[in-house]
Order: sequence, then C-alpha cells, then structure tokens
Amino acid sequence: MYDFQTVINRRNTNNIKWDSIGKEYHEDDLLPLWIADMDFRANPKVLEELQKIIDFGIIGYSDPSDSLYEEIIAWQKIQHQYEVPKEAILFSSGVVPSISLAIQAYTEIGDAVLINNPVYPPFARSVKLNQRKLVENRLVKRNNHYEIDFDLLEKQLVEENVKLYLLCNPQNPGGRVWTKEELNKLGALCKKHHVLVASDEIHEDLVFAPSAHTTFANAGEDFADFSITMTAATKTFNLAGIKNSMVFIESKDLREKFSHAQLRNNQHEIGTFGLVGTEAAYKYGDEWLLELKKVLAQNLDLVEKELVGKTKIEWMRPEGTYLAWLDFSNYGLTDKEIEERLIHKGKVVLNAGISFGNAGTQHMRLNVAAPKITIDEGIKRIKLAFEDLEN
Repeated sequence: MYDFQTVINRRNTNNIKWDSIGKEYHEDDLLPLWIADMDFRANPKVLEELQKIIDFGIIGYSDPSDSLYEEIIAWQKIQHQYEVPKEAILFSSGVVPSISLAIQAYTEIGDAVLINNPVYPPFARSVKLNQRKLVENRLVKRNNHYEIDFDLLEKQLVEENVKLYLLCNPQNPGGRVWTKEELNKLGALCKKHHVLVASDEIHEDLVFAPSAHTTFANAGEDFADFSITMTAATKTFNLAGIKNSMVFIESKDLREKFSHAQLRNNQHEIGTFGLVGTEAAYKYGDEWLLELKKVLAQNLDLVEKELVGKTKIEWMRPEGTYLAWLDFSNYGLTDKEIEERLIHKGKVVLNAGISFGNAGTQHMRLNVAAPKITIDEGIKRIKLAFEDLEN
C-alpha cells in the first residue's frame, strides 16, 4: 500500500544526512547510511494534514489540541499497554533537549549521572556540558546481545552517589529491547538507592517480534513515581524536522520541576507543524508502521546474509531500532583505520562506534532505513572497503 522502495534524491536539500558529509570528508559520491533518519517518504496522510496548514495561510502560535492528547493516550495504550494520564503529558522540542532539561531539573552541578556504555552520544555530552559527574556502566556482550551488569550497576549507584540514571530503552546503538524483567530489576535498584530514571524511549515503536517494548514507568508498580519517559512520533514516522516530542511525568513533583526547567530555558513552546504532525502520525500511522517494520526486517536480513555472513564483520541482530551495530574487530584495525577505509575506499558513511563510548571501539553503526537498492549498494561498498583483508 505504501512505497518504501522508490529512491528519493535528497542531495542539495540542506539535509544533514546527505549534504554535510562531502564537506566533512572531502569525498564525492559518498553514500550516507549513518544519522538516524529514514530515506522513506513520510506517510501521505501526515503530509496531507501538514499541507492543510500551508493552504490555510496563517502559521501562528499553537496550543496542543484535545484531540492530540487523545491520540497520544490511545497510541500508548494500544501499542504499549501504557495508560498515561493526560495531565502527565508535557511537550518538548525533542528527546535530546529533554535529556538536558531532566539533568537540570533533577540534579545539581557536580551530581553524578549514570549512563550505559555504549550509548547514543548526546547522553554523555549533555551530562558533561551541564557540569555533572559522568558515571558509565559498561554493557556486557552475552548471548549475542547486550546485557546489564547489575552487580556493577548497584556498586556504582552506591559508591558514586548517583542521582539520575539516563536509560536508553530500546538501546541505541546495540538495538537491545530490555525485557520487563530486566527493567524491573533495574528499577528496584534505583528505587532502593533513591535514583531517578529518565528513560529515552524514542525507538519504542520500532521493535521486532518476538521482542516487545515495555515502558519503564510501566515495568513496576510504582516506577512512575521516580521516573520520566521521553518519546516522540518523529523517529517512528520519519518526521524529525517537525521538532516535537513528549515527556510523560506522572509524579506531580517531578512534573513541576521539569516544567520549571522548561520555562527557565524557554523550551515550553512547540511549533504548529510539530503538534499537527504528531497527531496525524498517531491517528493514521498504524498500517504505515506495520509495512515499515516489514521492510526494515527484510533489510536487516540482507545485512545478515550478505554482509555479516560473508565477511569478518560480526553483529548483534537488533531486536529494535533500524540501526545495525557492526563489529569490525576481526580485521585488527584501529577506529581511525576502519573509518578511513569506509570513507575513502568504500565511499560509504556509517556512525563511528567510538563516538558512543569506549565500548564502541572497532564498531560502526549502520542505518538500514532506506530502499533495498540503497542497502544493497551500501553492503557492496562496505565489502569493497575490506575485501583485501578477507583472506
């Protein structure tokens, strides 16, 4: 029903994914399979709703509509079995800004904030730029996926006097979808040691069966009392440019503190396109999402068969996200050597694993949210970059 195979020329449109890389790497004809946005056209129904704003001709300040709240509440209940109260829903320009707001709202300068390693780069950056103490809990590769070392975690929570845990659920870059049991164990430790949890759940909708997403606030009976949930329609529906996200905060005290931090930073207003686009995405997006996930799964199958299966590259097949975490360590190269081969020999751009923390050394992150022909070409280019080292 929807077209996920037509290649759309995004060059010379001032988008970061395609137009920044030539300036960065000084190479022509680079294929970008890095930053986490998709090369698919957005759901036509969403575009129609955005077009109505243009046709109306006046684009002023907007408030969230009652129908927007209704769509968010319904989506969370149906898709994730999470019944979020209307009063718990706040809006923010993005999950990354919300991370900084959470740090400012719930900690003081010098307080310890814990993240996992590897994890999405803005986690560490936000902690450091807000002058907090960064504590890194290294994930363990076990059973061909990442797991949390809970003994180490509790030790760090106590010894470092951690005040806030920035959780990535599902996990980026490893694609791990934390189980309810794991989240329950994590939450029990945070509750025991009086640690607040800010859970980035922007990839919650992009999970592949048999895995299932569990909202952290819904993983334990009272977890909503000491946590906030940050999510958005933008990642799921390829709408990053509309700049809107939601923060679910059931605790009145935590909600008031977050709202104050928003006001202090003038981060309390959302543009019209963000509000309308989010409502349309949730209202009309269920069938589009089902088709998208089938395409993503097929692209991951290609990576597994043609890249991982026929080279020295290893991976942990992602349970969620459209991001493949590739392990190049069997080639015995440095991070710089891996990246230079990909850029200058393969002419393909991936995210450098080391940017996700020192646990990402000798890894690269591959974005598979593109038409099959693009992924096929990307696989060929990655193989070309290392073909002389395969024997």
